[in-house]
This record gives sequence, structure tokens and C-alpha cells, in this order.
Amino acid sequence: MVFVMALLGAITRLTESGLSITEWNPVMGALPPLTGAAWDRAFADYQQIPQYQILHRDMTLEEFKTIFFWEWLHRLWGRLIGLAFALPLIWFALRRQIDRRLGWQLASILALIGLQGFIGWFMVQSGLSVRTSVSPYRLALHLGFALIIYTAMLLTALDLMRLPRLHMPPAIVRQGRLALGLLSLTILWGALVAGLHAGEAYNTWPLMEGDVVPPAAFTLRPVWHNLFENPALAQFIHRWLGPTTMLVVLVWAAQLIRHSARQPQRKCFLALAAMALLQVALGLSTLLSHVNIVLASLHQAGAITLLTLVLVSQHLTISSKQRRS
Repeated sequence: MVFVMALLGAITRLTESGLSITEWNPVMGALPPLTGAAWDRAFADYQQIPQYQILHRDMTLEEFKTIFFWEWLHRLWGRLIGLAFALPLIWFALRRQIDRRLGWQLASILALIGLQGFIGWFMVQSGLSVRTSVSPYRLALHLGFALIIYTAMLLTALDLMRLPRLHMPPAIVRQGRLALGLLSLTILWGALVAGLHAGEAYNTWPLMEGDVVPPAAFTLRPVWHNLFENPALAQFIHRWLGPTTMLVVLVWAAQLIRHSARQPQRKCFLALAAMALLQVALGLSTLLSHVNIVLASLHQAGAITLLTLVLVSQHLTISSKQRRS
């Protein structure tokens, strides 16, 4: 469900639907407008924000209903995630089928799910008064927090499955940590690129409209602002972080495969290498297509799939030093 939620978030962003609901009502907001008058009120509220006044003044009510649907579905799915996690947790806790340590882990994840709702609204608020879109920083925070929740759920499930683990040289284990760090940075930088709409320019490869580094990459002052707020430099960093991460993952996967001959874990490591290649191909396709919605959504799905395989591969391996100790 969290995986699907991330995809819904990508579609909501790509269709510019995220600001269509201008209030946060955790309970009654689960219902969409049910009458013509209610739709008129929702559209009138949207007409008060800069996104409509600057970018969409010719939007019709029917067009508004389309973008409203994606944001409403995104929020509804978040509520359903909370229920799908909380109700079974309460049931098993009341039946004393969860030990104390696991109980605290699951309660912490539930708290993160609730906090993510506040972060989502915090992000939306940034686009309701001055901006025509949400803050790239808050967008990256929202996506990053979603991935923290996803990671916490996945690692908890893997611990409960008690899968057999392979002992690997410490250097290979360290390579896995490097791969995870680079992948996390690449995903978060992708969120900045999305928030800045940076993917809609420089849609060539490997040069950026004829330049390795475009002249516009360092136009902001102070200079360090360009890293996070200049679309040209943000895209340049992301477009090279992706292949760099791919190479690190491929080297790591090759080492894992070499040290796991005829082991069942080998299939996971092969999938890891294949997904690293596919993710870069999806990123390039998204760029060259001028951010086609389908390709861009698949690119986000690929990022989470690659993250999953990195985490599972890390879980399946353990340093040989720990065996000796």
C-alpha cells in the first residue's frame, strides 16, 4: 500500500493535482464533494490560490474534477494505510500476540504514518499563498518520509521472516552501505528536480542542450543556492547521480553474485543488478520524453523497487567479522 501511495503521489504531482484541495480535514475530507453546490465551493476555493490565477485561469469545472480526483485519492489512500496498519495492530496487541520489542517497533511505524499526514499538509500549504507549486524542499521531505516508513515496514517484515543470511567479506558489506546511501541521495535529489520542474528542460543526453554543464547552472547568489534551487544544476546533479549509483550497485551486485554461487539468494542479487540498469533506462526515457507521465511514474516505481532490492540484499548478507566475533 505504501508502494502504491508513492505512485499515486507521483501521478498527483505530474498532473499538477496536489493543490486542488485547499483544506485539510482528516475525517470529513475522506468524502469528495457530493452535490453540484459542493463542487462549486471546492472549485471556488481553488480559484483563490496562485496556481489557478497564474497558470489555470481557463480551467473548467470538469477539468478541475480530474485534478481533484487524484489529490482526493492520494489522501484517501493515506487514510486507508493508517487503518490497514492500526486495526490489525490493535487486534494482535489485545490478544497479546506481539512481544514488547516488536510492539514498540510497530507503534513507532504507526506514529510515523500519522506524522506523514501532517507533513503532507505542511507541503501543500507551501503552494497555497505565494507559489504556484509546492516547495521542492517540502516535497523532498514528504517523499523521504514516505520512504522511511516503507523501509521501516520492510525491515521489520524481513526480521520476522528470519531468512538465511550469507557471510560476506566486510568490504562487500560496506559497498552495500555506500549503494544505499547513494541511492537515497539520488531519490531525494530527484524529488528536488521534480519540485523545481527541472526535468522539463534540457531534454537531451548526454549533453544539456550542447553543454556538459549549462551556463544557467550557477546564476543564483549566493552560489550554494544553485545546488537546491537552480533547475539547471539540480538536473545536472541528478542526471549524473543516477549512473554513478548504478555503477556502484552493479559492482556490489557482481561481488554478491560471485560470493553466492548456487545459493538461493543469488536470484535477488541478479534482480538487483537488472533493476539498477532498468532504472537508469527509465530515467533517461523520462528525460528524453519531456517527462511523459507514464514513464515518470514508472521511474518513481523503479526507484522504490531498486530501494527494496538494495535493502533485501543488505538483509541477506552479514559481515564475516560478526561470525568470528
